[in-house]
Amino acid sequence: MRKYLLSAVAVSAVIAGAGSALADEAAAQKWIDNEFQPSALSKDEQMAEMKWFIDAAKPFAGMEINVLSEGIPTHSYESEVLTKAFEEITGIKVNHQILGEGEVVQAVQTQMQTNRNLYDGYVNDSDLIGTHARLQQTYNLTDQMAGPWADVTNPGLDLADFMGTKFTTGPDGKLYQLPDQQFANLYWFRKDWFDRQDLKDAFKAKYGYDLGVPVNWSAYEDIAEFFTNDVKEVDGVQIYGHMDYGKRAPDLGWRMTDAWLSMAGAGTQGEPNGIPIDEWGIRMEAGSCNPAGASVSRGGEANGPAAVYAIAKWDEWLRKYAPPGAASYDFYQSLPALSQGNVAQQIFWYTAFTADMVKPKSEGNNTVDDEGNPLWRMAPSPHGPYWQEGQKVGYQDVGSWTILKSTPEDRAKAAWLYAQFAVSKTVDVKKSHVGLTFIRDSTVRHESFTERAPKLGGLVEFYRSPDRVRWSPTGINVPDYPKLAQIWWQQIGDVNSGAFTPQEAMDRLAEEMDITMARMQQADEASGVYGGCGPRLNEPKDPGEWLGKADGPKAKLDNEKPQGETIAYDELIKRWTEAN
Repeated sequence: MRKYLLSAVAVSAVIAGAGSALADEAAAQKWIDNEFQPSALSKDEQMAEMKWFIDAAKPFAGMEINVLSEGIPTHSYESEVLTKAFEEITGIKVNHQILGEGEVVQAVQTQMQTNRNLYDGYVNDSDLIGTHARLQQTYNLTDQMAGPWADVTNPGLDLADFMGTKFTTGPDGKLYQLPDQQFANLYWFRKDWFDRQDLKDAFKAKYGYDLGVPVNWSAYEDIAEFFTNDVKEVDGVQIYGHMDYGKRAPDLGWRMTDAWLSMAGAGTQGEPNGIPIDEWGIRMEAGSCNPAGASVSRGGEANGPAAVYAIAKWDEWLRKYAPPGAASYDFYQSLPALSQGNVAQQIFWYTAFTADMVKPKSEGNNTVDDEGNPLWRMAPSPHGPYWQEGQKVGYQDVGSWTILKSTPEDRAKAAWLYAQFAVSKTVDVKKSHVGLTFIRDSTVRHESFTERAPKLGGLVEFYRSPDRVRWSPTGINVPDYPKLAQIWWQQIGDVNSGAFTPQEAMDRLAEEMDITMARMQQADEASGVYGGCGPRLNEPKDPGEWLGKADGPKAKLDNEKPQGETIAYDELIKRWTEAN
């Protein structure tokens, strides 16, 4: 990978003017008529926006730039369709490369460490907002739009229309990243099975409450046990009550940092992330920009009872209720596996996979009927026994355009133009119909999505509701995402392999996080590399001095499995609709 990335430097340094298409209003009209429908804008408004792009791009016509993103349908559409449209309309050629999520993070980290311009723009998760705001190696979009980039900033960008900009805003109140796609981890279930009267009666008889959307982890576990061990088979197919993944790879770490601990109840109240303890278990006092530690002994919660409970349940459910082989799946294998039609529910399911889950039956999707209607639905994530009202409820990935200062000014401006084109109102409704990763309020409220909503299993209702911002990405407590994220997956993998207990693994994880943050503290104090906002670790204390404090890590509960609680799906949709 390193060899490949270094070779990209040479590619990135070339500006290829020969053969590039000339900026063309006729081309813009062709794309508006033949591809960019429907749209939140009228065709005349679309054309006005495209004329702005044509004029703004004139100084860069003939330039060739390179951008990078991970592989989901939204980015495939950008890479295969929008780059072609952008070149024909503006004369700027874009090589939009797609790699795995880990490779994207590695490329960003490598460019920041070496100051070599590997790519002119990245769709980089907003999980790195704490990193970008501290290291100051990323262009501050707020200041750039008002100053040096004013001539290449679309007057119709309409930042207020974006749903996720609070996730891409640093502690200084500045915007560092522009959302390009976003998707939440919600609960997924087979509504057709949950609606069967015989299964409803059997569940009620055994557990004493109604089969429905689980509100807490107790109910999720009961439902997993019921479908795996009691129902066992539907229409001649062996079924399971749970799906997840456990392959030892970087995405196993993201599986946990993506709010799993906070769903169990680790962390403190406060949105978009806990204050003072976030979903990673990192403590940072309100009003401060200096992380104080991850271990319970320093006031953090990465190895507290709630975090240990979260990891224990992930491991237990994977072993007891998931299909054979799930423990060897990675992120990209586990979620599409639902289309086989042998899983009743999944507690940690990403809406980014909606596009795959609504494919027709003829393409091997066993979770839609003959008319293409989904047999499944999505719902809010259930929470664990340590969770309290006002805490973060789940994760939302906000892949966002990020331009590093190591990119030459002219190439950065050209990349900024392409980024704005990819999220413009001219193209966003059509792009969202392809990828189903909403970023604009005007898009999700477009009449075409009102018409399509019954086919999307609750996605439109969720993104029209206030809940759409209660699910949030990694926040500003994490001082250096690439350095800390890589610690997680090895420790979690040791639980799945049986090498360590959940407590042992989380103790090691918390200690390694604190050791890594101590190095950041030394670097920041010596040279200000983190802008004075690097870690300032608390001195270790007896954990008992922290556990159970109002703003501290939670003490172990006597009963970690309270009574299961569910809600009827129709009641949930009614709440979302009324709130909207």
